[in-house]
Amino acid sequence: MESLVFYQYVLIALIFIWSGVIRSALGFGGVALALPFLLIIDDRPQIYLPIMAAHLLVFSSLTVIKNHRSAKKGFAEPTVAWSFLGKALLIMVIPKCIGVFGLITLPTQIINTIIFTIIGVYSMTYVLNYRIESKHKLVDLLFLIVGGYISGASLIGAPLIVAVFSKYVSRYQLRDTLFALWFVLVCIKMGSFVIADIDLQLSQHLWLLPCAALGHVVGSRIHQYLLTADSVKFYRILGSALLITSTIGLIKAWS
Repeated sequence: MESLVFYQYVLIALIFIWSGVIRSALGFGGVALALPFLLIIDDRPQIYLPIMAAHLLVFSSLTVIKNHRSAKKGFAEPTVAWSFLGKALLIMVIPKCIGVFGLITLPTQIINTIIFTIIGVYSMTYVLNYRIESKHKLVDLLFLIVGGYISGASLIGAPLIVAVFSKYVSRYQLRDTLFALWFVLVCIKMGSFVIADIDLQLSQHLWLLPCAALGHVVGSRIHQYLLTADSVKFYRILGSALLITSTIGLIKAWS
């Protein structure tokens, strides 16, 4: 990342703020809705994924711990559905590891193609207001397996995983349950990075972590609004931007 110029650093900072907003507001999508823009600036996913993984560890754990304590003090329902989370992890852990292996070993061009293609598909669901849903237990299983693999390869398996979790987890518990899930999955990925001797970009955390923190604070306020608001228009605008970005990214990857 040291080879970039000043305006690229500014754009990266803004994208990480955006990532923090999305992650905190929705409980997912912080990587999926930011990574395409980052790859347009610098097309090396191995640069950004360790940074985004570390941010997930920090903010997911802080959010879950804070809300757990608040719920305990108020004698409210736990904010994490631990039982379902454990069952899902048993299904996802092996595909996750296979995906991480692919990230480490596959050429950058192939990884970028996978990322931009998946984001392009996601963006179309936002534009068309089509909700990815699972209506059968076998489909649940398939979504968790594929979502786990994609999460291992690029940290963007959230839409498939959320489609299953939203069926079995209450809206009140959904965000924190997803945060707990991301924490475990990211621990696996970070451990794999260390074993494979991939640069964790520790020096970049000094300025990108505050950017993500700012986004996290803003996103926490937006979260309360989104619980009751109709966000269809927001997703359509976002989907259109992602579709354009993914198309540009695919062209750039193969040009």
